[in-house]
Amino acid sequence: MTVRTRVAPSPTGDPHVGTAYIALFNRCFAHQHGGQFILRIEDTDQTRSTDQSEQMILDSLKWLGLSWDEGPDVGGPHGPYRQSERKHMYAEYAQALIGKGHAFKCYRTSEELDTLRAELKEQGENRALKPMDLELPAEEQAKREAEGAPYVIRMRVPTDGRCEIEDMLRGTVELDWALVDAQILLKSDGMPTYHLANIVDDHLMEITHVIRGEEWLNSAPKHKLLYEYFGWEMPVLCHMPLLRNPDKSKLSKRKNPTSILFYQRMGYLPEALVNYLGRMGWSMPDESEKFTLAQMQDAFDINRVSLGGPVFDVEKLSWLNGQWLREQSDEQFLDTLLDWAYNRDYAMKIIPHLRQRVETLSDVADKAAFCFNGMPAISEASFEHKQYGAEDMKVWLQYLLWTYEARSDWNRDGLFADAKAIADALEVKIKDFLFPAFVAIAGTSASFSVVDSMEIIGADLSRARLRNAIEVLGGVSKKQMKKLEKAYREIAASF
Repeated sequence: MTVRTRVAPSPTGDPHVGTAYIALFNRCFAHQHGGQFILRIEDTDQTRSTDQSEQMILDSLKWLGLSWDEGPDVGGPHGPYRQSERKHMYAEYAQALIGKGHAFKCYRTSEELDTLRAELKEQGENRALKPMDLELPAEEQAKREAEGAPYVIRMRVPTDGRCEIEDMLRGTVELDWALVDAQILLKSDGMPTYHLANIVDDHLMEITHVIRGEEWLNSAPKHKLLYEYFGWEMPVLCHMPLLRNPDKSKLSKRKNPTSILFYQRMGYLPEALVNYLGRMGWSMPDESEKFTLAQMQDAFDINRVSLGGPVFDVEKLSWLNGQWLREQSDEQFLDTLLDWAYNRDYAMKIIPHLRQRVETLSDVADKAAFCFNGMPAISEASFEHKQYGAEDMKVWLQYLLWTYEARSDWNRDGLFADAKAIADALEVKIKDFLFPAFVAIAGTSASFSVVDSMEIIGADLSRARLRNAIEVLGGVSKKQMKKLEKAYREIAASF
């Protein structure tokens, strides 16, 4: 048997360090066994998936040195490697399940689903919706079908009992069927959900081992059942522990930078980041802290993975990055520095804005420093304004951050339009509204255009600096967050 593993990210945002973490372990496992590692793009969410996001995934994984043997850019015998290009396959498989009695058309509206869930809650039943809840009487089903009402295709699942899942790290895991819902397999727009596409693609691409995050463990019963319905052999499952924040919560961008591109932009070496990710729940046989990708692959044993949630600590990553930097020669260090940010292409983005603001060349370092550093040295006093207080600015920055997190294209005109729309909705002058953004991004309001600055330093670093400024201003509590989210939805509706 040839070992074949895969990583299957969704191109719906910034490339996540969790994707790199899972890609690293899949690649090491496959190549250590003389097999193949596949990259598949799961772009079934057509409303959020973008070509730009896909390209960022490819670029960031290549930067880390996590190359793949088959994928959308290199091809291979099991293509296409984008789910959107395989759309025609999934409908056939979903219909085949209906024909076998393992799936059904569900015409329930969202309002009806809410009512069904509320009824279960009132009855004190702690279970998911099952086919017996969802299937309509034959007459009503025929009526809606004749009217051309939208429908989804759902799988049939047991109502009770336990499902046994074999996991490489956990052994036998038992999960309660009562908590497993009648999963949607094909959406009303004809696109598959992750669950159907994942099973079909893994089978057709001959994936032998599925190494993925433990958040998918609760979905394993559905996947096991689908393999049984299709009559296919199920790959070996291995659910990796989730990356955690220092407070043990699930790694999230609110508490820790999660974008691979952020770490690239901050000046971390790809070798150091891969090295650090390799230490997330795993260790070398000799317990060495510093190792290369090749060394990890040669020594790799999946059974050395610890189930305790590995903590992603930026301070420890920085320490390790320093070890890598100090091993470079002076020439290597200079080349690395020039390649990172002190290169002609990057400098040419800054010069047009800087040249009009300096009188001597010695002014350049001070006025352009924020384009090359990490987080500006700011305090609450940095946001002092003659008319508005720190609390106002914290709220504005939070609204701006949410808007920019939803933006897929990153250009100065779009960034300004977003800011202007929020300012108008709040009835605040754009100059005042952007004041805290200037401080967050450049460390001072006496800088060139903040939207130009954000375009230059990029989305990842810009968003990270906005989050940093919000924390400097005291942060947002859970209670306040709910109020702000409600207010922001009302504001966003007016855009």
